[in-house]
Amino acid sequence: MSYAASTQIPMFSGFNAQMPPNDAELATQALQEEAMYRFPSFDADAAVMLGLSIRKRFRASSRHVKVRGMIISIQTIAGHTLFSCTVGNLGGVDGGGDVSLDSWTCLEGMIAVVRKTGHSSYYVEKGMNAMGKTPRQLGIQGEYKINGGAFPIWLENAPCCPIAVVACYSGSSQDDHHMVVTAVRDYLKKIARDSSVLPPSTMGTGIPHIPMPVAHQHTGPGRPPSTEWMSEPAARGIHDHDHDHDHDHEHDFERHGQLEYQD
Repeated sequence: MSYAASTQIPMFSGFNAQMPPNDAELATQALQEEAMYRFPSFDADAAVMLGLSIRKRFRASSRHVKVRGMIISIQTIAGHTLFSCTVGNLGGVDGGGDVSLDSWTCLEGMIAVVRKTGHSSYYVEKGMNAMGKTPRQLGIQGEYKINGGAFPIWLENAPCCPIAVVACYSGSSQDDHHMVVTAVRDYLKKIARDSSVLPPSTMGTGIPHIPMPVAHQHTGPGRPPSTEWMSEPAARGIHDHDHDHDHDHEHDFERHGQLEYQD
């Protein structure tokens, strides 16, 4: 008795399952994110837009249903606050609210890690774990909080150090880091898209008009007022001939070294 077809039963192998990335790989990925996401410019308005984007993302996420609370802060590298907000209600000592009382202390500690190292707090956390080091061995202890969620803001043309820090804290190192990075990524995509479709009418096409000073007429005795500014070529080129029609042009050329054009 023969069978026309044989049934093949796949064998299970645990080695075929995809292994989660280790700490070294996560640290490398975080470092690549810092290199990729550079800002062409950054000011207070950009900080507000970025901060509101993080707040909106958190409120629309499933994590908001679980933890309900998050705090967000964007500061300059010198410590000036550009954006700050709390999502949820502040809890009491018993921790009954959406945000605990020590959340801001944790967030400031994460921002301090970025200021000290120049890298995201998530990179420092995963890099430290990959090397098997402790915060004390790295000199990051005391006021510092090694927890993912604080990300440096770099400018494209300023590779020496970051100019600001964007951070959020809801209690999960990986989720908070991912929330900030995706918000930064999408913000940079948006401004790149907006700049590429900028209408030509908004682009500068001419030289802006700069009003030049006018020399006062001398009516009294004594030394006439100084007109040294008229010796500049730019000022001399737009001098009004109607006010000095009777002026000796040859003498004016010898004095100022600038050729007058006549109709």
